[in-house]
Amino acid sequence: MDFFLCVLGMVFIIEGLPYLAFPEKLKTYMMKMNELPDSTLRYLGISAVLTGLLLLYFGRR
Repeated sequence: MDFFLCVLGMVFIIEGLPYLAFPEKLKTYMMKMNELPDSTLRYLGISAVLTGLLLLYFGRR
């Protein structure tokens, strides 16, 4: 459980960095994401999930 909390904390840190460092650019980026087709966002999402699973697999090996 301690390891999980450490990993979750790191995820929050990594996810929060763009909001801290580039808030004005992030707003523009979010507006552009609204224009993307759903299929592109799904492709990006599945790519991120598969990459995460692959990293977990090799990290726990």
